Amino acid sequence: MSITTVETVEGARSGEPAPPMSPTRGLIRAVLRVHRSALWFWGLLVLLTAAALLWAAGPGVDAAWAEYRAGDCASSDYCEVGPAYTLYDRAVTFGTAVLAVAPVLIGAWAGGALIGRELESGTARLSWTQSVTPARWLAAKLAVPAALIVSGTVLLTLLHRLLWSSDADLRRALGTRDWFQSTTFPANGTVATACALFGLALGVFAGLLLRRSLPALAAGLLGTAVLTIALQTNRHLLWPVETLVSKTAERDWTGELVDRGFVTATGERVSDVACTDDSCGRADAVSFYADFHPSSHFWPLQLVETAILLTATALLVLASFHLLRRLTGGGTSPRTGGGA
Repeated sequence: MSITTVETVEGARSGEPAPPMSPTRGLIRAVLRVHRSALWFWGLLVLLTAAALLWAAGPGVDAAWAEYRAGDCASSDYCEVGPAYTLYDRAVTFGTAVLAVAPVLIGAWAGGALIGRELESGTARLSWTQSVTPARWLAAKLAVPAALIVSGTVLLTLLHRLLWSSDADLRRALGTRDWFQSTTFPANGTVATACALFGLALGVFAGLLLRRSLPALAAGLLGTAVLTIALQTNRHLLWPVETLVSKTAERDWTGELVDRGFVTATGERVSDVACTDDSCGRADAVSFYADFHPSSHFWPLQLVETAILLTATALLVLASFHLLRRLTGGGTSPRTGGGA
């Protein structure tokens, strides 16, 4: 029975004539129905995270800042945080952690449940023998989750940016949460959404390639995690650094430190991140340098990393359609036989 026929039968049972159902609309409703548990989970996760970020940006940071000022922390070298700051910090940590972990979870779900399980059970092949072509089936499998993922991650990113502007005084006072930290950086820009879309594309490709739910789940999870860690580790290489040169080791730089050391009389740069005094253990040190990314490099780094992720996503989508054509013998009619 085709998707359109199913919708017609449902309309007849309700006693009302069913409206004409286009194949595209039927596919969208079918994807939402089959994966409604994942839809509920994603919606609940976005709702809880949004609530945590909103609370942290409003009452949470207000209470933490009032607690900080009441404790006279500004005039002391050491300040022990209280319960208000602890609650605020937990909400912030939860919000950033969700945006950091979401791409890995999406990759695992896309490989295991979205594609791998349907190919393994034969459900996909049954759909292809009805009114759904393999290419349209895959397009729906990509487009529907992508729309929901983009909506959720963009909302959470905007709320995190609201929090970032609300707690600026508290962050500066306590010296916490720099813009370049591993969880803060993607949550404050376009990287979080791009990485989530990459996880979806990689999971779909893994599902089509392996055609088994558990191996595809593992491939989607591990592949997304590996790329995320690789980009995080090499993020400082995505944009040219600024260099500060001074006559003493006391270099007044602010931002993400990439490298520092000293310059000899011959002009040789010697990297010594542990260098803290004027001599740095070398008598031939004539000046000192620090390579760093200032806060003005936030958006260049964001956009370059986003471009890398979206390019990889596009290539995976193209590879998925190519793999599907091979799997179905040209994309018009599926091959007979098992999913292996």
